[in-house]
Amino acid sequence: MSTGRQPETVREYLDALQIALKGCPPALIRDALTDAEEHLRNELIQHPAQNEREVLMNVIDTYGSPEEVAETYQTMEAAWSGPFPKAAEPREDKRGFFSIVSDPRAYSALVYMLLALPTGIFYFVWTVTGLALSVGLFVLIIGIPFALLFIASERVIAHVEGRIVETLLGVRMPRRLPPEYPQYRTLLSRIGDALIDVRTWSSMFYLLLMLPLGIIYFVIAVVGVTLSLGVTAMSLFALLTNESHIQIDAAPVMEHILHTAPGLIVLAVIGVLLFFVVLHLAKLIGYLHGKLAEVLLVRL
Repeated sequence: MSTGRQPETVREYLDALQIALKGCPPALIRDALTDAEEHLRNELIQHPAQNEREVLMNVIDTYGSPEEVAETYQTMEAAWSGPFPKAAEPREDKRGFFSIVSDPRAYSALVYMLLALPTGIFYFVWTVTGLALSVGLFVLIIGIPFALLFIASERVIAHVEGRIVETLLGVRMPRRLPPEYPQYRTLLSRIGDALIDVRTWSSMFYLLLMLPLGIIYFVIAVVGVTLSLGVTAMSLFALLTNESHIQIDAAPVMEHILHTAPGLIVLAVIGVLLFFVVLHLAKLIGYLHGKLAEVLLVRL
């Protein structure tokens, strides 16, 4: 239990909780703040006869001080294994070039790269269409409600994307949507908050960015995998059947070499090595994209 002055408002409690969780993953902080705010707001609603300070004093006795809540969340996070168990990480002593074949992060990142194109197309079309309609309908009476619904939909889509990122890329993302309390805020204040919230625009930017990134990821994954498997399969087929159909008009000497057994063996090895390169590249892309998603989608 903290010996310092206890918070007397919801805002003070949340600020103290965020300070107590300093250094933790931003998504963990976001979830802790969301849970705490929801609990505190519900307590205020259930005790309308008491002022905010009195409710906070009672809640702290049962829910815990900000420091106690922060310690609880840190303990739960340490125990949670996630999509890639933390217990397996210390055993990864061999980090050689070929060890990537047993790393699930590489394969899950490869799957994410393949999914990035269809999801990127959907995100881009939805965001562009929503922005265009919001601007076009703004002069009408339905313009403001439509814009609010569009912003809410963007937050939901960004949250779903965050769940995909955490599942496939192993980056901690928020598991709860920030709660809305219309009874505490007027319509104009909600509009103002949505417009000045940097995460509203960073989420939109991320969803728009997913189209060009999705194209790049998809091309790298498809070309890399098909090229490596194709070269390997073609070389092995030629070795087994003694029929090589490789033609290189610009380099007849190279073409001759690739019609021999040693040349085909070398080509098969190159194909296998290329697959390992693709896995390493996929893991790197997954790591970098996870950091990008954490920066643009986590709202504190």
